Amino acid sequence: MKKINIIFSFLVLVAIAISCSVPDGISQDLTLDTFTVPTDVASIFDISNDNTGNVNIIPSASGAGTYDVYFGDTTANPTNVQFGSAISHKYREGDYTVKVVAIGLNGVVAEKTYPLSIVYRAPEKLAVTFTKHTHNLKVKASALYAASYLVFFGDSGFGEVETPLATAAEVSHNYAAAGTYNVKVIALSGGIAQSEKTTPVVINDAFELPITFDNPKVIYSFVTSNGITFRQIGNPFVLDSNPSPTVGEFFKSAGSAGNSSWTSLLDSPIDFSTGTKVKVWVYNPKASNIGKKLSLELQLAGVSAADGVALLKVAFTTSGVWEELVFDYSAITTIPATAKFNQLVFKFNDVSNGRGETFYIDNIRLTN
Repeated sequence: MKKINIIFSFLVLVAIAISCSVPDGISQDLTLDTFTVPTDVASIFDISNDNTGNVNIIPSASGAGTYDVYFGDTTANPTNVQFGSAISHKYREGDYTVKVVAIGLNGVVAEKTYPLSIVYRAPEKLAVTFTKHTHNLKVKASALYAASYLVFFGDSGFGEVETPLATAAEVSHNYAAAGTYNVKVIALSGGIAQSEKTTPVVINDAFELPITFDNPKVIYSFVTSNGITFRQIGNPFVLDSNPSPTVGEFFKSAGSAGNSSWTSLLDSPIDFSTGTKVKVWVYNPKASNIGKKLSLELQLAGVSAADGVALLKVAFTTSGVWEELVFDYSAITTIPATAKFNQLVFKFNDVSNGRGETFYIDNIRLTN
């Protein structure tokens, strides 16, 4: 009887111990099956407005640990995004369906799709820069939100094929003839939107020898210094010796420095292989200028070491008629045989200050 009481007491103690080993309110079911499916699946799109096509996608959901984002374009596989993070993706202009798959802690998923529309803005503040050299034109362009450009040079009619122009690049074109051309530049956004600008551009013939002052498509440019002037005018002395309708007028104002000059930068250099004599028609209206000398120096523009090498002075011998002055550079042995001068510098009576002298010049040409 005593043994039976001891066994019963032991069983009671074991039962009490077992009942006290599990705290109240805690389930003994330790499986993950009780985690719920993610809910409130959402996505925020942060779309750039600079035509890059960059979109930040920020997924969210209740009960999700990670997300698989399907971009809806040609990207083959989704990108996994951690909870609280975002993913950036580059799109072309168009409409897309983005799918977000929210993955719960137990692997249970919920998904939702969202429409995404990418529309590029039209380029703004389109600016075009031209660089001209006789019949050659170079074009640069810049614009906000532009991906690239197209250039139409305006000399091929309606069938002209556009010339592509990359950002920060330059394109070049040669025109067959001088004239005014409407150059159109189109700024492309990378999508449908675009902007364009059309500019009339005057293309001139080359300023080169012979200089006749008669071609309206040539800019006869002489840079003056120290109170002297140059004008292209109608010939005030049309004679049998020079019936040209247009000439150049050089004026040396009273008190101007003796070395005052008229300088012209030629588009094409003087090549002595085709001749070594420069002939110039001049008209001296006053007898008091007889004996005064016209100086003509040939220079290499921007190369000061060549200055003073090809310099000749020839005196006026008459007045009231056109006469031809000949500057024969073959006698100057220090001129390199390969020299190609591209700048003419005229001076009149450079040993004395100006006294209000005027003379006229025409038909500057290179001969043998």
